[in-house]
Amino acid sequence: MENSKTLEQVRKMFEGDRFAMENGAAIDEIGDKTAICSLRITDSHRNAMGAVMGGAYFMLADFAFAVAANWESMGCVSLHSDISFLGAAKGQTLIAKAVCIKDGKNTSCYRVDVTDDLGNLTATVTMTGYHIK
Repeated sequence: MENSKTLEQVRKMFEGDRFAMENGAAIDEIGDKTAICSLRITDSHRNAMGAVMGGAYFMLADFAFAVAANWESMGCVSLHSDISFLGAAKGQTLIAKAVCIKDGKNTSCYRVDVTDDLGNLTATVTMTGYHIK
């Protein structure tokens, strides 16, 4: 399947997602109802214990879901999310891979795995999307 938009066009589309952009999220890959996004970990992403704040994992996973569900055609919003934190990031970058499990008429289901750049699985998120169009 040939993509209708280039990666650069999709990056431009999502510049309006200011929270993700201002916190360092980047779009690395797009595919058929999939996306890979990353976040270079900085001190501003850390909690008082020095570990990456849970909100950073979730923000990146939510952004990857948004890109995967909307890059071809806008109109899917998050209806429900469930995150499991599985381990602390040991690397310098978080990587979120969103994959569509089921895409129905009104709802969709995505799984987003968040790893660090060393391959450690740090969180997994199941997200239900609602098609507003």
